[in-house]
Amino acid sequence: MNNNRYIQWGLMVLMLIFSSSAAAWNPFEKYQPLVVVSDPYIELRTGPGKGYPIFYVAAQGDEVQILKSKTDWYKVRTPRDKEGWVHRNEMRHTLDLNGDPIDFGELGLGDFSKRRWEMGFNGGDFGGANSLSGYIGYALTPNITLQVEGTQILGEFSDGVMASANILMYPFPKWRLSPYFTIGTGIITTKPHTTIVAAEDREDEIAHAGVGANLYLNDRFMLRMEYKRHTVLTSRDDNEEIDQWKAGFSIFF
Repeated sequence: MNNNRYIQWGLMVLMLIFSSSAAAWNPFEKYQPLVVVSDPYIELRTGPGKGYPIFYVAAQGDEVQILKSKTDWYKVRTPRDKEGWVHRNEMRHTLDLNGDPIDFGELGLGDFSKRRWEMGFNGGDFGGANSLSGYIGYALTPNITLQVEGTQILGEFSDGVMASANILMYPFPKWRLSPYFTIGTGIITTKPHTTIVAAEDREDEIAHAGVGANLYLNDRFMLRMEYKRHTVLTSRDDNEEIDQWKAGFSIFF
């Protein structure tokens, strides 16, 4: 099997996983309670972030229905069927239908298991060389995350840069220590240090599989640990197998 067919096969597997799982995740929570605005007003934004504009204000005494949550933002529906996002701090000033305060709490394990975006940095060992990586990931479902990653490799005899696209599969996304499996593909560029003999830079395709785990710490922070087995698909007859170990910190939002 040539290199291009190897990469195409891997991408086809990822697309099948995406298409079969994306529709299975219903982002709406089963329980959608009604709360009463106790402050003079609460502000509804068009999206879950302070960068989104305020488009509507629910007045004191209005009953609003909570549709779903995303980290520290809640999507609500007003009596006039206006739907928008309200920050957790404002939701703390609402009451239940009996007039009692509602405990919305701080960010916790439940928010960790429902995260959509995450990003982080980690360092480790790449086949005996030091490595520093950064990544950003998006959760298609609680069990499936798509991730892009860039890695700088600093070795004694050569340096390298690697870019990859990965799929992460979480069998137990609600656990505080949440293990995962990962597969992916990308490109690695290697630049030798030698000056005695002119050596050309190499650019090769790469495929990998691995395992890892996220440990939820508190608020938005988690510790990530990961092992990958890379196969460098060289232009020569023999491919290279490289082990990578790394650990670092990440945030979700």
